[in-house]
Amino acid sequence: MSAFSDLPGRAARPKSQWRGWFARLVARPGFQKFAANVPLIGSMARRDGAEIFDILQGFVASQVLLALIKLEVLQDLLSGPVTAEEAALGRQVPHDRMEALLRAGTALSLLKRGRDGRFSLARKGAAILGVPGLTDMIRHNAAFYKDMADPVAILRGEGETHLAQFWPYVLGGDSDVACDEALRYSGLMAKSQVLVAEDTLRAVSLRGVETVMDVGGGSGVFLSEALWRHRRLRAMLVDLPSVIPAAESRLASSGILGRVSLHPGSFRDGALPKGADAISLVRVLYDHDDATVRDLLAKAFDALPPGGLLIISEPMAGGARPERAGDIYFSFYTMAMGTGRARSPERISELCEEAGFLGSSQPRPRRPYVTRVLTCVKPV
Repeated sequence: MSAFSDLPGRAARPKSQWRGWFARLVARPGFQKFAANVPLIGSMARRDGAEIFDILQGFVASQVLLALIKLEVLQDLLSGPVTAEEAALGRQVPHDRMEALLRAGTALSLLKRGRDGRFSLARKGAAILGVPGLTDMIRHNAAFYKDMADPVAILRGEGETHLAQFWPYVLGGDSDVACDEALRYSGLMAKSQVLVAEDTLRAVSLRGVETVMDVGGGSGVFLSEALWRHRRLRAMLVDLPSVIPAAESRLASSGILGRVSLHPGSFRDGALPKGADAISLVRVLYDHDDATVRDLLAKAFDALPPGGLLIISEPMAGGARPERAGDIYFSFYTMAMGTGRARSPERISELCEEAGFLGSSQPRPRRPYVTRVLTCVKPV
């Protein structure tokens, strides 16, 4: 019971009413002026202000990162520290503006500025170059940022977005996708899929599994990692016909093509092939709407034998406790694509149960901004 309910003549109010009253109080300019001059409340107000400004400048910070990548400044700094004048050479950027870019990179802890005025890579800047596919994803985000210039239009579903044009195969609903479009998607995903594969296989064990079928397996990054870790494991890869040659090439160069059967086709068009006792859906569900996901999960259920394992790995929303990666970035990214959504583990579990699966498990994610993993089984 609230202490306010003990005051004479004052009835107890639900917490939601008090929260609403407090929010209205904080939203008053007069309260903000008062709070700034009160020691304890003032420090909270200043901290809130700084965090709000960080949100406000977030887009500019991301564009600073994009400029560092597009101008290949981070890459060149691997060779050693440079001055702004040296960094500007050959880049058609005035040295004073290059100085501004380097200072901005330093403020973001991507670079370091020495006492001699030269700039070098900081740990975070070097890490960007060491994460597979990250620089390509940063470049790719330019299309996403164009769409986010009008977030209200995305929320209302108005107009065609750049991302919807980039991922036409998702909206097309068939397997007749132009080869260059399919390969562009597969190439970008292959580079970023390395970390996803590592985190997925840390979260779930394939011991006891004889054959795993990766649906929407792209160029075979996940299967390559799985087969390398489990030498007796065999695999099946299902994806669009235009993607299969890239998968065949990767698997052959890894020396594991003989352990993989390739199945060209779209999961939209018919049943999934049988023969696997585990099915993996890595970064697949969040590309699609609930109706498509329901259909795919039903096909996965039919393709698995009793006791078969289903593995779902993708970025997920936070559910009752929203979190930054799933509920901000991936939520709006899938919205801009025009289909799909970032779902919580609880929602994905519900969809799996509708398909007939049981025993959902959610291993603790190592890096939620990379992927989360959910597993369930077909009843015996």
